[in-house]
Amino acid sequence: MRKILTGLMMAGALSIAGAAHAADTKTIAVSIPAADHGWTGGVVYHAQQEAKALEARYPGLKVIVKTSPDGASQANALEDLATQGIDALVALPHNSDELTDPIRQVKSKGVFITVVDRALREPIQDLYVAGNNPELGRVAAAYMKDKLSGKGDIVVIRGLPIVIDEQRVNAFNDGIKGTDIKVIDSQFGNWSRDDAFKVMQDFLTKHPKIDAVWCQDDDMAVGVLEAIKQANRTDIKFVVGGAGMKDMVKKVMDGDNMIPVDVLYPPAMVAVAMDLTAAGLYDKVPVRGSYILNATLVTKENAKNFYYPDSPF
Repeated sequence: MRKILTGLMMAGALSIAGAAHAADTKTIAVSIPAADHGWTGGVVYHAQQEAKALEARYPGLKVIVKTSPDGASQANALEDLATQGIDALVALPHNSDELTDPIRQVKSKGVFITVVDRALREPIQDLYVAGNNPELGRVAAAYMKDKLSGKGDIVVIRGLPIVIDEQRVNAFNDGIKGTDIKVIDSQFGNWSRDDAFKVMQDFLTKHPKIDAVWCQDDDMAVGVLEAIKQANRTDIKFVVGGAGMKDMVKKVMDGDNMIPVDVLYPPAMVAVAMDLTAAGLYDKVPVRGSYILNATLVTKENAKNFYYPDSPF
C-alpha cells in the first residue's frame, strides 16, 4: 500500500509542492479512533507516518493527529480542534450517529471536511474516502457460493451497528439470494477479537452444525478461529474475514484450509485521505467527491502482492 500511495503521489495529481508553498501556512487536523484493535492500530500508524511525510512535502503545513478512545471523546476533540483555526479536517468517526453533528459544527466554520471509512448519517463532507463496503459483502458472498456449491448453513458476525456494516451485510445477503445457503445466526462482534470469540462460542453451543463463518473482519476472525479450536469443532469448513491483516494474508499464502481467502479493506486509506486533502489545499486539485478503494479478493495465487511483514497490521 505504501508503494501504491507513493506511485499515486508521483503520478501528477498529488505532485510534490516544494518550497513555493513555504509561506502558505495551513493546518490539517486528523481525528481518528485510538488503537483499540488491529485495524485501528494500522490507521493510527499510517496517519502518523503520513503526517510526517506531508509536513516534509509542504513546508507551510502543520498536521495535528488526535486519537480518541470513544465517540464522546472524539466529539470533544473535534470541538477543541475547531478552535485552533484549522483549514481541513480528516475524520474517521467512531460511529455515525454520535459524530455527524460535531463534524457538521466544524464544517460550519468553513473547514474542508474529509470523512474516512465510516460514513456519516448525512453526507455533509466535501470528500469521502473508504474501502468499497458493498463490494466487500458481494465478494465474500460470491466466494461463499462457489466454495459451498450454493448450499450450507453459515453464521455471520457483524461489526458495529453503523452505516458501513449495513452496507456490507445487505450486499452479502443480496449475494446469497437464490441459493440454499442459510444464515442460521447473526450477532454483532464489534470488530473485536474478544467479542467475536464470545459470539462464536455462543454459536458453537447453539448450533451442532455450521458449514462456514463470515465475519467481515480479520481481527474478529482471530477470535473465531480460537473459539473453533477450543471447541474442537471439525464441521466448520472455512472462515472468511476481511481487511488484509498480515497474519491472515500469510495464512492464505500458506494454503491454510480455514482461511483460504481474505478481502482487502486497508487501514492505509487514511493516508490516501490525507494526501488528497493536502493536494486540494495546496495544489488546487479538485478532490471533492468520493474515492473508493477496491475490495480485492486475496487468494493463494495473489497473496504475495498484499503481504507486508513490517506492517503493524
